[in-house]
Amino acid sequence: MSKFLGKQAASLTPYTPGEQPQDRRYIKLNTNECPYPPSPLVAKALAEDDAGNYRLYPDPTAGALRQKLAEHYGVAPNQVFVGNGSDEVLAFAFFAFFDRGDKISFPDPSYGFYPVYADLCGLNANPIPLKDDFTIDPNDFAKCDGNIIIANPNAPTGLWLERNQIEQILAANPDRLVMIDEAYADFANEGVDSLPLLPRHENLLIIGTFSKSRAFAGLRLGYAISTPEIIAELERIRYSFNPYNVSRPTQLAGVASLEDETHFQWTLEKVKATRERVTARLRELGLDVLPSATNFLFVTHPRLDGRELYLALRENGILVRCFDHPRTLRHARISVGSDEEMDALLSVIEKL
Repeated sequence: MSKFLGKQAASLTPYTPGEQPQDRRYIKLNTNECPYPPSPLVAKALAEDDAGNYRLYPDPTAGALRQKLAEHYGVAPNQVFVGNGSDEVLAFAFFAFFDRGDKISFPDPSYGFYPVYADLCGLNANPIPLKDDFTIDPNDFAKCDGNIIIANPNAPTGLWLERNQIEQILAANPDRLVMIDEAYADFANEGVDSLPLLPRHENLLIIGTFSKSRAFAGLRLGYAISTPEIIAELERIRYSFNPYNVSRPTQLAGVASLEDETHFQWTLEKVKATRERVTARLRELGLDVLPSATNFLFVTHPRLDGRELYLALRENGILVRCFDHPRTLRHARISVGSDEEMDALLSVIEKL
């Protein structure tokens, strides 16, 4: 570390992204990327755009994109916020709705960025342990003395809360902001997304992403939906930090993606069908697989712990993810790839 690094920065434990090795060709099942490309309308919109426009700053309001998102989700444009992936939206929310020393509650284990942002903002993190079966008990989040963030479905487990359970948490914390991170909600069944709760609960902030279900991991597009007041407060932070945050190509691509509902639904059905087929086969092979409402599977091998399974698969050209959290040392997280990629995974596990 240099002598110029501040004490707070030196104390941080940064988030560790999924590896992107370049030493050989791998089947990547470690970062929950979509196995299929974005809608063909996305490629068309980008190809037809005049590259000369890139010399100009993008629309800071992202007006066309916000309008299209509002139409898609049945809300007003002033209820929609956009950012460079949901991670940036999360960061703006942490800056907007907390003061240093405030408490934030979240499930544990869950998305690794929550404690990182809590440290960055000088917050008092309150990780609430999952139950023995890795589920979230809404009663554990009743009357929290600070704002709350919950990934639903949760990562890395893939388990979910039903909408009525989210409403239970909202109703128990009317004076606290409840942020629901729905990065994987598109892959869940009916009754999981929390959007229908918004008219009844002004303390709800929904955060989503195009990275998973719309194959935008390389384009970086996230969004938030809430009351006009909460969205305006997020905009206050954005204009204080990065007003031109969403690039012109990403804005164009986002609009194009939302115009192709057929491709979107096809992608969801393909991923879900593969998820169920592979889950069944892994169980036949003796692995324990949690039910999943996401585009990944959380598994344990009967003889290998999470890191051993990760290393064995890596030696065979397949990347998955393991975690150092004490509750998940025996587990590995496997993204749902194409049918061909998952067949290759199954073939290696059969040999193991």
